[in-house]
Amino acid sequence: MQEKVLILDFGSQYTQLIARRIRELFIYCEIHPFNNLPKHITEFKAVVLSGSPFSVRADDAPHPELEAIKGKLPLLGVCYGAQYLAHFFGGQVSPSNKREYGRANLSYVNAEDAFFKGVPTDSQVWMSHADTILNLPENAECLASTSDVENAAYKLNGEPTYGIQFHPEVYHSTDGKQVLENFLVHIAGVKQDWTPDSFVDMTLAELKEKVGDDQVLLGLSGGVDSSVAAMLLHKAIGKQLNCIFVNNGLLRKNEFEQVLHQYEGMGLNIKGVDASDQFLDALEGVSDPETKRKIIGKTFIDVFDTEAHLVEGVRWLGQGTIYPDVIESISVNGPSATIKSHHNVGGLPDFMKLDLVEPLRMLFKDEVRRVGKSLGMDAALLGRHPFPGPGLAIRILGEITREKVSMLQEVDAIFIEGLKKWELYDQIWQAGAMFLPINSVGVMGDERTYENCVALRAVQSTDGMTADWVDLPYAFLQKMSNEIINNVKGVNRVVYDISSKPPATIEWE
Repeated sequence: MQEKVLILDFGSQYTQLIARRIRELFIYCEIHPFNNLPKHITEFKAVVLSGSPFSVRADDAPHPELEAIKGKLPLLGVCYGAQYLAHFFGGQVSPSNKREYGRANLSYVNAEDAFFKGVPTDSQVWMSHADTILNLPENAECLASTSDVENAAYKLNGEPTYGIQFHPEVYHSTDGKQVLENFLVHIAGVKQDWTPDSFVDMTLAELKEKVGDDQVLLGLSGGVDSSVAAMLLHKAIGKQLNCIFVNNGLLRKNEFEQVLHQYEGMGLNIKGVDASDQFLDALEGVSDPETKRKIIGKTFIDVFDTEAHLVEGVRWLGQGTIYPDVIESISVNGPSATIKSHHNVGGLPDFMKLDLVEPLRMLFKDEVRRVGKSLGMDAALLGRHPFPGPGLAIRILGEITREKVSMLQEVDAIFIEGLKKWELYDQIWQAGAMFLPINSVGVMGDERTYENCVALRAVQSTDGMTADWVDLPYAFLQKMSNEIINNVKGVNRVVYDISSKPPATIEWE
């Protein structure tokens, strides 16, 4: 049985980062809301309490049920978690009277304790809290300090309980990964056996048992997540998997034919459905971004439902849902109001009467790619940039027309092909072109023009939660601008988006 670590989420912006860092240690972990603990706590080898925007001194402070955890399982409190363990078990937490946000350096470390094995005295850590632990509980021992924070780390004697006021999960804490490894491996004794190969073996066995002899229907998008999900299901159940790739008329140039060809080469049982006219007719005259998404979602369901009825004995709907989607939908504060309407957690409507099978629902994006590599999938497919579910519909600002789609496909093709030729594509998380709802004056030859403006966008990111714009070479941008304007009729101006997320999103709509 897979050994695992439990992370209790108190609403911190960094909770997913804790999970990512632990997974990087080849240790499996799960995030659960503090107020919805898993039934079988003893299945976990260790527990981590996350940070929180709340104060432990507030009346509405989150209170986890720790009776089955504290003193019985190795326990690590991070920031709010550390303050909670101190405040409610005999110590004192007060508002900070010194700055406790941003970079700091440890000035004292108890190097003899296994918790700080291999961590130097001046190690940089990241603080982010308004309260501080003024006094530790009587049975506690200080393990580390900074010049401003006396109790930066501590342990409770007589039990495997630790607390740290800094965030080991962020990259600004230079030895944070080492601290987590010390706690989980050397103190809690968790095995580092969460590898792509072990995941594949475990998942294939689970899929065979779960699906049995039933038929599975899966909608492929051409993206990494759905492709890896399809290959896992294919290896587990073979021809019982029925893949459908729908052309919504909003894909990239020639993408429908190229992706179909690629999938057929992978041995998948796949059917291509060209529903371009159905989607584009339904979108005619619509400008509102959320309305576009809903129309695309409804039309996709209509098309998918029609195809589903053509396959006998279908009981399961396969999806490429990944862990960030799952976390967002079960967050401490309930399902996020910002989940877009093409979000795939929850699947298709009840009338389709299909059960969900989501082989990737516990993986982060980078883990999905590693699993795909373990399955022997093509590196070009695994390295493909994310592409939004609604496709070019949310890259065309305002009303969608066939002419605009065609223009943007040409612009996008020049940009993406250029990135590949200049060997920039693999350095980028996501890139694409946006069609702006403005016309501008230009000059071509001896004539004035009044034509369209497009924006190019390229960002770097780990998981899409935050993103920085990519500083592309000026010579490359100049080349792209010239090629686009010279080859795409109707475009006379090209701009480059240099905004990061936050505050801007990766897509424009």
